[in-house]
Amino acid sequence: MTAHERAANIKLIAFDIDGVMTDGKLYYTDDGRELKAFNTQDGQGLRFLQQAGVALAIITGRTSGAVAARAKNLDIHHLFQGVSDKHACMSALLAQLGLDWSEAAYMGDDVVDLPTMQACAFSAAPDNAHPTVRAKANFVTAHRGGEGAVREVCDLILAARQGNSHA
Repeated sequence: MTAHERAANIKLIAFDIDGVMTDGKLYYTDDGRELKAFNTQDGQGLRFLQQAGVALAIITGRTSGAVAARAKNLDIHHLFQGVSDKHACMSALLAQLGLDWSEAAYMGDDVVDLPTMQACAFSAAPDNAHPTVRAKANFVTAHRGGEGAVREVCDLILAARQGNSHA
């Protein structure tokens, strides 16, 4: 089954943050505050998915005020930070939403994301993901995390749901 076919029935997609929605680098100010940079085109793609009726979630192992602010800015209500077991978190979210793994997608970049990615109908990884993750993802973007990779996945899902090859 192609990535396009796998993406056609997606009703929920969850994303890791560091290395997926960001470049994976951790920036700290002199006073210890953490900063993250997010891509505006990624944000627009996420809004397009929401408008198409796809639920969005963020599941990340770290906790950051910047992530909470970004989720609020994009109206992403399913935000889970400080998660040690992403698969269990995703399973609980699917149950809450009345969805099945066959309607779910996940985008991650490191081996801790693999159990969740492999359980979903569609999985994606940015170009700069760990080699093991790239090898097991259904779709690997041409862009790096934080540099348009999320938008690529959004466009693919939108195109697949519309039954064409262009979003």
